Formats: sequence, C-alpha cells, structure tokens
Amino acid sequence: MARSKKNAPSSPIDSPDRRRLPPLLRRAWYGLNQAFRRRLAHLGLTPDQFTVLRILIEQEDITQSQLTATMTSDPNTVASLVNRMEKAGLLERETHERDRRANQLRVSRNGKMRYRQARAVAIGLQSEVLAVLPAGEREEFLEQLAAIAESCRRAAEAS
Repeated sequence: MARSKKNAPSSPIDSPDRRRLPPLLRRAWYGLNQAFRRRLAHLGLTPDQFTVLRILIEQEDITQSQLTATMTSDPNTVASLVNRMEKAGLLERETHERDRRANQLRVSRNGKMRYRQARAVAIGLQSEVLAVLPAGEREEFLEQLAAIAESCRRAAEAS
C-alpha cells in the first residue's frame, strides 16, 4: 500500500521543513506551563508548587529525595522549592521516621485547600488543551507521550 505524500518522509528527520520533536515538545511545554502559571496566580501557587502538592498528596510518606526523582528535577531546585513552600505554610518537613538523614514531607491543611482549588484549574486546562484531539484519541495520545517521555529519560541516563 502506498504511503500518502503527507506521511512520506521526504527529507531528513532534522530538516527545517519537517516537524521536529525538540521544538514541538518545548513549545507545548512552554505554552502549557505559561497558561497554568497565569491561571494559578490568584491562588499564589506556581506550576512546580502544584506538582509538589500533587505528588505529596498522591504518594504519602515520601522523602525529599524521592520527590526530586518523581519530579525529574535536581536536588538543589527541589530543596529551594520545598523551603519556599514550607515558609508559605503549604507543607511541613520533619526528619523521616526510618531514615534520620532524610526529610519526610507532608502537605499542610492550607496546602491541601490550595491544592484542591488548583486541581480544578489543572483539570480544566488539561481538558481544554486535549479538546483539539477527538475524544477517542486522547488517552492513546497520552500513552504515546508517556512512551516518548520514558524514551527521553532512558536516553538521558545512557548519556
């Protein structure tokens, strides 16, 4: 069966006349992050702070180093983020019960309230962004994007 001209690779993968993965991922991430940042501003939260709250609520008894790995970030960035969030009363940090060298993080009552408000914003934004795809293709797209993210992670580890 002949491939349509639209799907036929007629030039190298990095040719300027083709869609390229890095700029598309960057543009998508930047646009999503900016939209979310603006929509969270009234709550006094950033997208990264929302991510921390979500992870801590979904994964109880997590350490700061586990949070760093889950966020795919570096330890200094997460430490600074956690410090700011603790000062803002969004979370509490204490020495881990089983590992005295580790910090255990918990979302405060204020953090939980702000998370619930921000979660509604996040759900609305995700629904809005994914609405460009037919409803039956959205989950498949997210699965494919997860596969790309995992492939990128493996490539980074192998480097």
